[in-house]
Amino acid sequence: MTQDKPLEQRLKEKAAELGFAACGIARADSAPKAGERLRQWLADGCHGDMIWMAERAHHRVSPAALWPEVRSVVSLGMSYAPAADPLRLAGEGGVGRISVYAQGSDYHDVVKRQLKALGRWLAVEAGCDLKVFVDTAPVMEKPLAEAAGLGWQGKHTNLVSREHGSWLFLGAIYTTLDLAPDAAKVSTCGSCNACLRACPTEAFPAPYRLDARRCISYLTIEHAGPIPAEFRSAIGNRIYGCDDCLAVCPWNKFAAAAHAQIAFHPRAELTAPALSDLLQLDDAAFRQVFSGSPIKRIGRDRFVRNAAVAAGNSGDAGLAGPVQALLDDPVAVVRGAAVWALGRLDPSAWQRERIARLPTEPDEQVRAEWNAGDTIRVEPASLSA
Repeated sequence: MTQDKPLEQRLKEKAAELGFAACGIARADSAPKAGERLRQWLADGCHGDMIWMAERAHHRVSPAALWPEVRSVVSLGMSYAPAADPLRLAGEGGVGRISVYAQGSDYHDVVKRQLKALGRWLAVEAGCDLKVFVDTAPVMEKPLAEAAGLGWQGKHTNLVSREHGSWLFLGAIYTTLDLAPDAAKVSTCGSCNACLRACPTEAFPAPYRLDARRCISYLTIEHAGPIPAEFRSAIGNRIYGCDDCLAVCPWNKFAAAAHAQIAFHPRAELTAPALSDLLQLDDAAFRQVFSGSPIKRIGRDRFVRNAAVAAGNSGDAGLAGPVQALLDDPVAVVRGAAVWALGRLDPSAWQRERIARLPTEPDEQVRAEWNAGDTIRVEPASLSA
């Protein structure tokens, strides 16, 4: 009878039934060094504009700091292993590259729905109190998943699994139960540093340490202002996130796309979207195209900014027209990206537009883009703001 099985075994069987590819248990105090590392990371400013990381750091340092009653943490992972090579579009200038995790349904919704279902089952089975979390809560999912035996934090700081490579969405259930913990995993990265070498912007100052301010995922998703000029060329045609450090992990050879949740299978229109279409999105069209996608969370303006930078890197003069149209965009961060992109695609048009627009441009940062001169140097000096 199933009731004769230990609760921990039944819990893992139920998790698998609900679509979780990995499930492990850790004591609530099993990642004591995570809080110390977080404090140092924040002190070094590596979180960039992610002010919420600092504001909730006191909750994030340990499970008990967020919920004093917690005794055990159930860590869970859902696979989103891709069927196609995430790096295959690197040389395709006319299309945008969207990170694998964002090509299907919003993982926040999918994972949380199944976490709640598992939580309800556990509450009925064991009569406990519990809380469920995906990554919108101040929870250190990766150190806890390592402690629970799901994998280990690789040199790229993400979780690596022997069975699922670098392709796991993580969630956690905090519970008042004293559950038998699983053995923690030990890193087997060895001397491999493929993930560090793959980073286009050198965002890893050292193994196991990420400077988010240099990370393309951060720059295209979390960062709201103009993308710093020093990183624009390196971004290439990445318009939402970056898979490079994950995609080169040797452990991915054991990750099977067949294990991925069907909800995360890519939508055809998001696998290789044409930049010419994306540059023309207004807010209503953006919301329609990305309905049910995590991309919707960053909003139209940030996304079109990304598409403009990718267009500037494309070498496709045919994109100069849609980029030039963005010079009339009401949003300054979009106009600024369009200025940079147009200078790379059509220098003559850039010079004409600068003469016409710089004297009346109201935004200081957009004026700075016109005056930067890193792609085009224009005379006479009377054009300066």
